[in-house]
Amino acid sequence: MLRVGDVVTAYGQLEALKGVSVAAESGKITCLLGPNGAGKTTLMMTVTGLLKPKRGSIAFEGQELVGLSPSEIVARGVALVPENRLVFPDMSVRENLEAGAYLRRKPAEIAADLDRMFERFPRLKERAGQSAGTLSGGEQQMLAVARALMSRPRLLLMDEPSLGLAPLIVEEIFRIVAELNRDGTSIFLVEQNAHMALKVAHHFYLIEQGRVTFSGSPGQLAEDEVIQRAYLGSKRG
Repeated sequence: MLRVGDVVTAYGQLEALKGVSVAAESGKITCLLGPNGAGKTTLMMTVTGLLKPKRGSIAFEGQELVGLSPSEIVARGVALVPENRLVFPDMSVRENLEAGAYLRRKPAEIAADLDRMFERFPRLKERAGQSAGTLSGGEQQMLAVARALMSRPRLLLMDEPSLGLAPLIVEEIFRIVAELNRDGTSIFLVEQNAHMALKVAHHFYLIEQGRVTFSGSPGQLAEDEVIQRAYLGSKRG
């Protein structure tokens, strides 16, 4: 579905991605793990056209994305739930959701999807007229997810959805991730919470200092001693 091949992305002379190759399969949850500064968010921004790679290919359903604008990439079926939510704080919940459908042209379909978002996220319905900036962190995360879904993506990119949230809210967010996937949305997830990701993801990559250092199944991830010590808090021996 998504194929990232030998991508190099730089900030000036500093290469943040140093030949990264990953893939996200249709119907699956793919998870990218890594420490702060490893290049996870840079990869998300490169895939969505917010950053331009110096080299490499990014293909979605066989079509090259490099060189397209962010709005063109959304139109192709790729949507991003950004790190730190980035909702529009002075706009209402409803207005944020409508903004997610800004490329669409059929009001009746947009209205139907808005109803579906309110059905899936009842707390957003309760706060439909409330300014997004007054929501709790968990509610803002739900809004960010729902806003991205309003573009009807076939691939949903999620950048650190559990960041800064209380444990009970993290569990709810991952329940939503699994539910979306069961309903047919393919997901490429960036996370540091390996324990929670292990419960939902089908394939894992580990990125360190701009390079992919691991690719494997949940079972292979759980069996890797280095990853266990760094991300799962356990040691063997």
